[in-house]
Amino acid sequence: MTSTWLSPRAGPAAGSAAPKWRALAPSRFGAIGLAELAPLLVLVGLCVALGLLNPSFFSFRNLVWGVANSAAIPLILAMGATFIILMGSIDLSIEGALSVGTMIVALLCANDSNANNFGWWGPLLALIACTALGLANGLVHVVLRIPSFMATLGVWFVGLGIGTVALGGSEIRVLDRTIRSIAFERVLAFPLAVWIAAAMFFFALFLERKTRFGRYIYAIGGGEDIAALSGVPVKRTRILAFALAGFFNGVAAVLAAAQLGQANTTIANGRLFMTVTAVVVGGTSLSGGWGGIANSLIGVLIVAVLANGMVLLGISPYVHETVQGLMIIAAVALSVRRGRSLIVK
Repeated sequence: MTSTWLSPRAGPAAGSAAPKWRALAPSRFGAIGLAELAPLLVLVGLCVALGLLNPSFFSFRNLVWGVANSAAIPLILAMGATFIILMGSIDLSIEGALSVGTMIVALLCANDSNANNFGWWGPLLALIACTALGLANGLVHVVLRIPSFMATLGVWFVGLGIGTVALGGSEIRVLDRTIRSIAFERVLAFPLAVWIAAAMFFFALFLERKTRFGRYIYAIGGGEDIAALSGVPVKRTRILAFALAGFFNGVAAVLAAAQLGQANTTIANGRLFMTVTAVVVGGTSLSGGWGGIANSLIGVLIVAVLANGMVLLGISPYVHETVQGLMIIAAVALSVRRGRSLIVK
């Protein structure tokens, strides 16, 4: 069997002999097809069209605050979701994790509901809690052998329940100025939230391209049974991937609490749909083994640019979700390689 790289984004493993599982996914070097460039072409075409329809789209203020800043949280969420989808699984617990994370930040930092003022311990504990929820996803999925769809769906509602009970159905304002500054303090003319999102992107990109964990993810997505026979620790990798996704959800929760300055039961509404839309629109296959972190960046930018463009053009907000729904249907239709199977379930 000729050894090939698992992904055009994953470099070769150290050593002269490549493991057998690295041949699970076809190499795409030297023959980049139109389908792989389609998301990038769509992004460029969308920007050009919106710029022609409304020249203010290309203003520095709009690109920074209207696009980059609004894409910060979706990008962080997409980083965790990408690893899960690359394995051929799904994580539906995003909104539950965000509810728990924002609730912890709001209740432990200076707020208008209690006398707590634990400062940065709030965000730290939010990160730990969200990572624990991700770990719970992985353990329930792997140890109990429950499909990821159902396992994460259960954790989603557990998280929402915890957040609702803790908040008592009310809205709690975050009064800690240092935590609020995460969202609005500028560094080199860009909000700090944008720099945090960029750091999370490069961290995820490093894991995907430069670590054995990233290659294991592609191996599992390309064929879990073959990966297991080739020595890939499938169970451990799956659990770690869900815990990692929980960590990214925690970072996003801290940013959400800082940006909105509050925690409530509806703060995470719509985040799951937007995250999955961005990952799939970017070109990552729901069947696993195809796509990657860079694809998700493009997908997030497409969704953010489209949403910003509709606002600039005065299109009703009620149309936004309809457009996103059409986008995800089209993206899935274009990304599914129907030759793999005769039956679509």
